[in-house]
Formats: sequence, C-alpha cells, structure tokens
Amino acid sequence: MKHILLAVILLLSACDGSSVTTQKIAEPQRQALEKAKGVDQTSQKANEELQKKISEPEEK
Repeated sequence: MKHILLAVILLLSACDGSSVTTQKIAEPQRQALEKAKGVDQTSQKANEELQKKISEPEEK
C-alpha cells in the first residue's frame, strides 16, 4: 500500500506545471523562415530591376 501511495504522489508531483519552463520550440525555425522571406523579397526586387534595365532600349 505504501508503494502505491508513493507512486501516486510521485506521478502527481511530476504533472505539476509550475516547475516546467515553457520554451518556444519552433521559434528558431520561425525566425529562419522570416529571414528567408526577407531574402526572397530582396531577390525579387533585384530581379525586377534587372528585367527593367534589360527591357529598356539602349540610348546612345
């Protein structure tokens, strides 16, 4: 009986959420995704500017 009571107490104390620190596991991946989106926007702008320069008639 003592063993069962001890096991129950240990299980209940393990479920206490106050001792567990909440961490954002996906935060680094989210930051990398936002950075990649920024790089993509910069690349798209550079590509558009290059296409404009190519399509403009050369003035001599």
